[in-house]
Amino acid sequence: MVFKRLLGSLGVGGPTVDTVLDPAPVRPGGTLSGQVHLRGGNADFDIEYITLELVARVEVEHDDGEGEGVVAFDRFTVGGGFRLAEGEERSVPFGVTLPWETPITELHGQPLGIVLGVRTELSVAGAKDKGDLDPLTVGPLPVQEAILEAFGRLGFGFGSADLEYGHIGGTGQQLPFYQEIEITPSPQYAHQVNEIEVTFLAHPGGMEVVLEADKRGGFLSGGHDALTRFTVGHHDSPDWNAEVEGWVRQLVEHRASYGTHGAYGHGDPYAGHGGHHGHGDHHHDDHHRSGPGMGTVVAAGAAGLAVGVVGGMVAAEVVDEVGDFFEGDEEDEG
Repeated sequence: MVFKRLLGSLGVGGPTVDTVLDPAPVRPGGTLSGQVHLRGGNADFDIEYITLELVARVEVEHDDGEGEGVVAFDRFTVGGGFRLAEGEERSVPFGVTLPWETPITELHGQPLGIVLGVRTELSVAGAKDKGDLDPLTVGPLPVQEAILEAFGRLGFGFGSADLEYGHIGGTGQQLPFYQEIEITPSPQYAHQVNEIEVTFLAHPGGMEVVLEADKRGGFLSGGHDALTRFTVGHHDSPDWNAEVEGWVRQLVEHRASYGTHGAYGHGDPYAGHGGHHGHGDHHHDDHHRSGPGMGTVVAAGAAGLAVGVVGGMVAAEVVDEVGDFFEGDEEDEG
């Protein structure tokens, strides 16, 4: 067992901590389980509480452009209220439920470049220390995977994924950021859009799927992209190829309509079909612009999506980004 950090705020001789997550990827809304391993220092210490904090690296817009920041999006108290004796080793098991909107970090076992972490905080004798930070792997819900595979079978390619700080207006979004999965168009739509961005906003009863068509210079006034929203249930099983193709057609049609009929955002923001698979156009509350992301390239396969890396350079970039995120965080706190 390797204890990753001495708890710096407690000084030399304080307890050490190592949080070990269960290896299987967890899904949004699922249970994240593991154990917090503690080792006592050179004296007895009262462990007041043990808290796990979920953190994410997100794209943040500033007045002078875009940058990256670390956002905490949930906290759980998993133990505490005991004395850790000198030199004692103790493990505290935990099982916590991830938010339904937790971004997915991998598809078919391949990383998408999304950086999530679980940070462990101890409160010991009145001193708080964030003593451990571990990468969090999240796989897609079945309905999310089905939708992405349908895009692949329809000839769309996957470019990258990132997390954007802000809120998508008109949705039930709960987290302070949202995930965008950037998709390159199939040949059928290549002359109409440069890319389509897919956002999943899951909740216990189902999921909102937001599709965004890229903006082209001067095409839409106000600098906004055209958005279309659809709702699906967790156990829906339509012909996903036909369903997704219909979504894309509606998105492209609405995008063209906004380009023809004046300023974006005027009129009924939810004009369109009703019902469970209904849709409506809406806009971001905040000015929105996507970064390049740092994901892998996902290409269409015969039976779904085949995930691949271009030349190995993208994979190295993802690993470096993850390493910088965790190492930098610990350095900042040490």
